[in-house]
Amino acid sequence: MTMDYYESDLPPAGVAEGESLTVEQAIANLHSQDYSLRYYAAWWIGRFRVKESAAIAALIAALQEESEQTKIGDYSLLRNAARALGKLGEKQALPALIRCLECADYYVREAAAQALEMLGDRDSIGPLMKLLEGGSVRAVRVPGKSHLVQPYDSVIEALGTLQATEAIPLISPFLEHSVERVQYAAARAMYQLTGERVYGERLVSALKGDNLQLRRSALMDLGAIGYLPGAQAISETLAENSIKLIALKGVLEHHLNQQESLSLSDDAIRVMDLMDSLL
Repeated sequence: MTMDYYESDLPPAGVAEGESLTVEQAIANLHSQDYSLRYYAAWWIGRFRVKESAAIAALIAALQEESEQTKIGDYSLLRNAARALGKLGEKQALPALIRCLECADYYVREAAAQALEMLGDRDSIGPLMKLLEGGSVRAVRVPGKSHLVQPYDSVIEALGTLQATEAIPLISPFLEHSVERVQYAAARAMYQLTGERVYGERLVSALKGDNLQLRRSALMDLGAIGYLPGAQAISETLAENSIKLIALKGVLEHHLNQQESLSLSDDAIRVMDLMDSLL
């Protein structure tokens, strides 16, 4: 999980969370000469899932432009536009988001990979796989930066969600990467692509780690894959109950989606009881 569970819906830095807009104002602001207004409007439209055609067109246009801000290295509008289009589930944004995978900015590439995962279109599998070329050997940190050369965890998670079984040979080496979050992303994807319990158990083991942020990541990954055998361990993890509830909700929903009967199974009741114990 590349982003903490609450971060994607937080307002941009320096903007009050309660600052209100109307849909009309937000769309108008996307065309403003004031970059900060456009930046906030893109976030606001994604946060409140505004599916107006004018808003979508403006967000796609923002991904394709080179403004004075991007020329000096400020890609914040592109990042917010990519994230918003992912939340809106707009398939017409697919070509623009795929192009963003080649952007010079790491965080735009990360946002694009996450958005493509949300869109769920298999046409994005090939471009995402290209970012894994060279394998874990090339997956090193950028000198002077805190991140790797590519957003490997987001790319791998997207490929898992997209059921890209053809990417298994590219993903499996990342199980041994030196960065734990990349390992977790690989385990998550490998479970989704193979159904083999060993990968789910790797995430369960990560719940016992010393680092809270990593435990949070493992929790969210277990929820994302709906790993039922990990339900008890999720409930006992040293982390906030709110995050454990989100993870258990994912497990429960995945289990219910697999059931043909409308009646609750013993496993479903057990997960619900675990959730009740955290309230």
